Amino acid sequence: MNETVDQLLAGPPLGASESELVDWISRLEEVKCTAEAVQAEAAVRLDEATRVRQAEAGVPARKLGEGVASQIALARRVSPAKGAKLLGLAKILLTEMPHTFALMKAGLFSQWQATILARETACLSLEDRRVIDFQLCALGSDGEPPAVVTMGLRQLENAAKKLAITLDQESVVARAANAEKDRRVSIRPAPDTMTWLGALLPVKDGVAVYAALDQAAKAAQAAGDERTRGQVMADTLVDRITGRDGVDAKPRIEVKIVMTAEALAADSDQPAMVEGYGPVPATWAREALTDAEVFVRRLFADPAGQLVAMESRSRKAPDSLAEFIKTRDGGICRTNGCDAPNRNVDHAQRHADGGTTSAQNLQGLCERCNQAKEALGWQARPGPDGSIITITPTGHIYTSPPPATRHLATRPTALVPGRVHASRRTPRPRSCRVRFSASAALPYAAHPRTLAV
Repeated sequence: MNETVDQLLAGPPLGASESELVDWISRLEEVKCTAEAVQAEAAVRLDEATRVRQAEAGVPARKLGEGVASQIALARRVSPAKGAKLLGLAKILLTEMPHTFALMKAGLFSQWQATILARETACLSLEDRRVIDFQLCALGSDGEPPAVVTMGLRQLENAAKKLAITLDQESVVARAANAEKDRRVSIRPAPDTMTWLGALLPVKDGVAVYAALDQAAKAAQAAGDERTRGQVMADTLVDRITGRDGVDAKPRIEVKIVMTAEALAADSDQPAMVEGYGPVPATWAREALTDAEVFVRRLFADPAGQLVAMESRSRKAPDSLAEFIKTRDGGICRTNGCDAPNRNVDHAQRHADGGTTSAQNLQGLCERCNQAKEALGWQARPGPDGSIITITPTGHIYTSPPPATRHLATRPTALVPGRVHASRRTPRPRSCRVRFSASAALPYAAHPRTLAV
């Protein structure tokens, strides 16, 4: 096939044979690999140019390069954390792994394959890393591609690990010991109001946890429990961690649900929002609230359906306003492409530049994005529709749309007397007490006064 990139992107012609279609798919894969290599090259050059500009402006050496990863993330439509990883990988490929980079640029190696090699050689010296780069990725004397281009991902990983252990076993062992510092727990949404709860643990701890759950499942099934093995293991995990397995201590756990007053009163089926998860059916939310101790708090929605709130004269947002911002933004960072939890409530337009401490000018950001916007040349301002407009040092403009709250009530409503109470306590059938903070969104038009803080 001799088609140009533009011809390839236009798609295969009508009537193309099966063989031609496979060739088309293969060539497009090569184009993707090459494009990723060129993106890496551009990222490194952007980093170099930014550092020069910042140094000329008198930025301290320890802060040179700030904001570059965030610009890359915005350009590639990924999270800032991913942008930082892509920049780090690009630097490694161009300065330490030239043969791997050459394979990418030739369209024979993907970015993920290169990531695996960079990861498995991270603990080695520069000299040893270059040895592996040469042994695995250098072309043959006759120009033939190396064997790694046909390896599966697991095969590639194992090949790199074997060479790394052979070259410097001590460093590999030290890296494994140091990895325990990265242990953590994470959560991410799954379909149908479910979540994936994961933990990165040392091998011995992870195996021990799984074995304990497996043992509990076998014991339950031996006693005639009709639940599946997986169901028993999942239930046991929840019971033991939350304290619902009969322990005297009864922890209080808060889960925040945002829903309209109509949905809360069963007069509407508008979706509710569970902070840290996302939209859920109103029926599911109401059932969850009847199975817990519930505290209902009123929020307000403007005619466009967006949550609105108070403002403050102080620079730091009061706790109530900060909590409102986190709820309004769904607990997620407002930066485009970033799904990290919003750990900081900060001004879009800087307070020093006249920005107000108000719901309109405040946004929830993760720690990385909050630091990036303080770098030289970054600007931001709120839009009239609730959006946040960010301008990077290169002049590129990115608009973060208003939080997805357009499902909220937009006409005057009232809670039905006797059906929803400001504080409703329903005993749970189990010993754990879960506190659901159900924020009922009422139309702001019915409450024209700005709330004072």
